[in-house]
Amino acid sequence: MGADLVRESASAGRVVLWEESARDGAQAKTLMGADFRVRLAREQGRIFGADGPRHVVFAAGFPAVCAEEFEAVRRVAREAEGAVSVAAVCRATRDDVRQAVASVRGSAHARVMVVAPASEAMARVMTHTGAAGALAAAVDLVKAARDQDDAVALDVCFADASRADHGLMGRYAAETTAAGAGVVVLADTVGEQLPQQVEGMFTAVRSAAGADTVLASHLHNDLGLGLANTLGALRAGVRVLSSAWLGLAERSGMVATEQLLFLLAYRADRTRELLGLGAAGLVGSVGVAGSVGLAGAGARVGGDGGGPWWTEPDLTRLPGIARMVSDETGVPLTVTTPIVGSGVGSISTGTPFVHPELFQPFDPERLLGIEPQVVPTQLASARVVTAVAARLGHTLDAGQARAAMAWVKARAFRTGRAVVDEAAFAAYLDGLLHGSADATGAAS
Repeated sequence: MGADLVRESASAGRVVLWEESARDGAQAKTLMGADFRVRLAREQGRIFGADGPRHVVFAAGFPAVCAEEFEAVRRVAREAEGAVSVAAVCRATRDDVRQAVASVRGSAHARVMVVAPASEAMARVMTHTGAAGALAAAVDLVKAARDQDDAVALDVCFADASRADHGLMGRYAAETTAAGAGVVVLADTVGEQLPQQVEGMFTAVRSAAGADTVLASHLHNDLGLGLANTLGALRAGVRVLSSAWLGLAERSGMVATEQLLFLLAYRADRTRELLGLGAAGLVGSVGVAGSVGLAGAGARVGGDGGGPWWTEPDLTRLPGIARMVSDETGVPLTVTTPIVGSGVGSISTGTPFVHPELFQPFDPERLLGIEPQVVPTQLASARVVTAVAARLGHTLDAGQARAAMAWVKARAFRTGRAVVDEAAFAAYLDGLLHGSADATGAAS
């Protein structure tokens, strides 16, 4: 078998995103066509340039669903090769594993993730056996799949890990690794864990599994804790982190790719803190395959190690990709969507207009390429109104600014909409500046 880039990256302390929007995202009642999956995989890989396959596992789909799904996965494996590491996901049966391997065979850095139940309750439902029996069967499947095609990396996902025995999972994580598995994913399938529970689970399983096992997280957002829990996994030493664009996944979703990636990359000192690094180096043991000393965050590394990236991510690509996913799935970007929503970089009141840096944690234009947008609302100050008028080609004196501000506020309350339509505002300004008696009527 060739190099397993994901194991290598995680073992060196680098972050790998396991992208689930095309696979688990389908359970959010969305459907990405094959063309779009290929496009999304390529675009996500471009965030990291030539190191896309080292930093992104793109879960392309679940081939056993139907012929169309199999072909979609196959196309991603063929056409996004070299941009990301492409993965197919399957149940823990020989037929499913055989089919999944076939869907990605021949693609560089291809992977298959086998989902096996880890809790007693889930094992009884999925395999009609106990958890130990289900996990032992997964070990056998890994061995069989390695014999079938040793060019495809095999990963195992322990479903319902949050309700499973930590010692049992540690034992079988070690056995699946010894059998040839690349990564062992622990899934909070029901999304009920708290951050401290996540840290405890990963710490206990890793301790029982040994340093050779590479763990990954797959944590749902049912209690709104997906991001916090993923950061808890990171603190416990996990470097392969499942996420999905716009948080698309079953039920309430999971951590949003754009939020997680931005948080891990936008500020070097913050990155060091999230990774458990101090000013001078490692604090505690946060390595994945043993303790790994990390020299600094957000920098391209040399041969002696470095921060969480082989290539520093291009954060300016995040808003465009998020819009792509929104357009394809119909899931809206709202004014309150972090990082990529319409509220990012928008200003409607006086003090934020004069000192925007006091009211935002980062510069959207510098980091994301989002230009500041001044928006007229019922909260608009004279400065805001004057700035919007200037954008529309009008220069206001102090008296005109006060009149326009009063008109904007009245218009917002009259229509019941905070943001005033700029076409209506432009019409009002035309009348105001030309002394038209119909200026006040422009609100209708």
